[in-house]
Amino acid sequence: MNDVDFILSELKSISEPAYLEKMAHFGIDVSKALGIRVPNIRALARQVGKNQELSLMLWETGIHEARLLASFIGDYKQVNETQINAWTNDFNSWDICDQACGNLFVKTPYFKSKVFEFSQAEAVFVKRTGFVLMAEAAVHLKKEPNETFLSFLPIIEREAYDNRNFVKKAINWALRQMGKRNAALHAHAVQTANNILAQNNKNANWVALDALRELQSEKVLEKLKL
Repeated sequence: MNDVDFILSELKSISEPAYLEKMAHFGIDVSKALGIRVPNIRALARQVGKNQELSLMLWETGIHEARLLASFIGDYKQVNETQINAWTNDFNSWDICDQACGNLFVKTPYFKSKVFEFSQAEAVFVKRTGFVLMAEAAVHLKKEPNETFLSFLPIIEREAYDNRNFVKKAINWALRQMGKRNAALHAHAVQTANNILAQNNKNANWVALDALRELQSEKVLEKLKL
């Protein structure tokens, strides 16, 4: 299954045009979408298997679900910095951004440098990518040292003012995931949230208050044995 036209026909065969409305409701750009539920795209990805060449070709179609499939079947070991930059500049929807980060980018040797680069970008989805990489790393990179995440917290504190929906939610997500990683990082994440509140910036307050609500919850404190 390595023919792009065949894969596109398979995607169209499982599309639900009526589902486009639900996608749009969740803030997904449906201008080039077919209307396919993510579990169905994942099922097709399992049939196709890992295929970096096909992943790159599917991405070039510009079709929303084809790009999601591309992130599922790509081989992170073959992802280079050029691809990361190109795909990131193509992002036009939060779900594609998040899947590409979680399935591919965060597993590459470039993820830390891209956090620092993208988190200070102006474009919404480029900037979101920087913070999604932080969140995905906190969840999935079990061997990553605390020092990595400690170097990210000042970025969160600096950028918390950005009130654009897709940016602030990613900043908040990153802060919460770092704070839930372990007891040591929890203390630093809570301090970062309090530092944000001390900025007296109403745009930044939501990021901090929402993070504190979870980080100081009984569930999280019990999990971290605090």
